[in-house]
Amino acid sequence: MRTQEAGEVFGPRMTLFADVLSVGLATSVACLPLVTAPAALSTACAVLRGAGQDRPVTAGRYVVLLRQRLRAGDLLAGAVALAGLLLFAADLALAGAGLPGAPLFAVTAAVIGACAAVVGLRACARPESLTDWRAAVRGAARDAVADAGGSGLVLLAVATAALCAWMLLPLAFLAPGPLALALTAVDVRRSAAASLQ
Repeated sequence: MRTQEAGEVFGPRMTLFADVLSVGLATSVACLPLVTAPAALSTACAVLRGAGQDRPVTAGRYVVLLRQRLRAGDLLAGAVALAGLLLFAADLALAGAGLPGAPLFAVTAAVIGACAAVVGLRACARPESLTDWRAAVRGAARDAVADAGGSGLVLLAVATAALCAWMLLPLAFLAPGPLALALTAVDVRRSAAASLQ
């Protein structure tokens, strides 16, 4: 990162923070149709990954990349993610209805849902998600098992984003930016650790 120049009010880290928030707002808008959520989050991760390669991190670059992304495969990934989320909600509703064995079923459903969320979010952060969702999901599943610490960080990032959105509703529109930054950082951390071995 460049250093703060004379007369500059904010340094490069504050500029990156502002860019992350603008990308987060653009991601929120792109996620509104719901089936575009994986492509939108994956694009945000790709744009933020570019910060380490001296590419601009702007909402404009995000929109340009997203326009190239909305293919049938991206929409299918969104439909699968939406179906999984609806199935998870239905399972929790059934568990709350007082069926026999409901507490154990609820815990099992929560664990399966958390694992699926970790794999899905880690897949969004992988560079392969820009062109091949299947390869991204396979790689994310391997990473989720091999890098348990990174998977824990992904869950913490999701919990933090959810808590911020719950505490102050307008933050829900900015939360995808820091979430994408956290996912990208976990993936870059994994890549760096793999290259050192």
